[in-house]
Amino acid sequence: MRGHAAVADDHMLQLTSAIKPLPPPPPPPPPPPPRPAATPTAPSPGVWLELRQCESDDNYADDTGNGYYGAYQFSVSTWQNLGFSGLPSNAPPAQQDQAAQELQARRGWSQWPSCAQRLGLT
Repeated sequence: MRGHAAVADDHMLQLTSAIKPLPPPPPPPPPPPPRPAATPTAPSPGVWLELRQCESDDNYADDTGNGYYGAYQFSVSTWQNLGFSGLPSNAPPAQQDQAAQELQARRGWSQWPSCAQRLGLT
């Protein structure tokens, strides 16, 4: 006759062989995708009108002799750095608008410090 220890060992053997290992846990969910960088929105046409009014009383031909010209009061060097020739005050309105928008996209509102601050753009 086998002893109690032998019977207990048989039971343990039966129990351990009947126990199946647990499946591995599922992988963690993937991290959320990174947030896209905030894309600056283009200023509204009203902002450009307000800027022109502040800079030159919305006068595209403005030439007051202070070294700044046109509706957005470009210096000649800034105008030339944007790829234009001649005086900004002699350029058509659409060209001045394009130049101002390009300058703002490159350098922000700092090109018009007083008016940008007055209009709450900085």
